[in-house]
Amino acid sequence: MGYLSAYHTDVGIKKKTNQDSLYIAEANTVRGPVLLAVICDGMGGLSEGELASAVLCREFSKWFRQYLPVLLKQGWNPESLKTSWENMLAGANEEILDYSGRKHLAIGTTVVALLLIENSYCCINIGDSRLYKISDALYQITKDQTVVQREVDMGLLTAAQAERDPRRNVLLQCIGASAIIEPQFVHGSFDAQTVFLLCSDGYRHVVTPQEIYDNLNPAKMRSEQEMVSNLALLTELNKYRREDDNISAIAARLAL
Repeated sequence: MGYLSAYHTDVGIKKKTNQDSLYIAEANTVRGPVLLAVICDGMGGLSEGELASAVLCREFSKWFRQYLPVLLKQGWNPESLKTSWENMLAGANEEILDYSGRKHLAIGTTVVALLLIENSYCCINIGDSRLYKISDALYQITKDQTVVQREVDMGLLTAAQAERDPRRNVLLQCIGASAIIEPQFVHGSFDAQTVFLLCSDGYRHVVTPQEIYDNLNPAKMRSEQEMVSNLALLTELNKYRREDDNISAIAARLAL
C-alpha cells in the first residue's frame, strides 16, 4: 500500500510573487507507508510573507526526517503526534517572531498539514487554509480561524454571508503574528475511496463546493496525472473568475 499525491500552485492574476509554500513527503516506516502534505499561505498584505511560509515548510521537512521516525518507534498515537506538532509550531512561531522583530518586518503564515498513516489521518491547522475530505460528498475538516467564522459561530452571519463579507480574510491568528498560538487538531479514519484536498484560501473563494466535488471526487482522481490535471483545471477556473490571491492545492489518496 502506498499513496498518490499531486499539487498545483499559481501566482494568480494580480500578485507579483507567490507567497504560498507547499511540501509533500512520503516514506516507508516501521508502521508502513506514511505521507505528509503541508500548505502554508504567507500573509498577502505583509512584507516577505513568502519567507514565513517557506520557513514553516522547512520546519515540517525537518520534523518529517528527524522526529517522525522517533515518534513512530516510541509508539505512535494521535495525542503524541499532536504534542510533537504543537511543540514544532511553537518553535517556528518564536523563530519568525524573533526574525520579524530584528528586521522590523510584519510577516506571518497560515498552515494546514495532513499526515496519512495506517488508514488514519491527522491534521493541524492555523488560519484559513483548509483540509477537505472527499468521498461520497465534500466534507470540510478544518474550521477557519477568521473573524467572519467566529461571527458565523455566534449566529451573527450565515455561511453564505461570510463568503461575501469584505472581512473574510481577516485572521484571528497565524504563525508569526502573536506569542501564543492555538492550533486546531483533527484526526479520523479513511478508506481507499477517499481523496484529501489541502488548499490555500485563494483556491476556494470563487468556486463552489459542488464544483470542487465534481472535479476532485475519487472517481476523477484515479492517477497522479488525473490529479494534477484536475487541480490545475480548478486553478484556471479560479483565475477566469478573477480570484486575485495566490492559488495552491495538494491532493492525496491511497494508491489503487
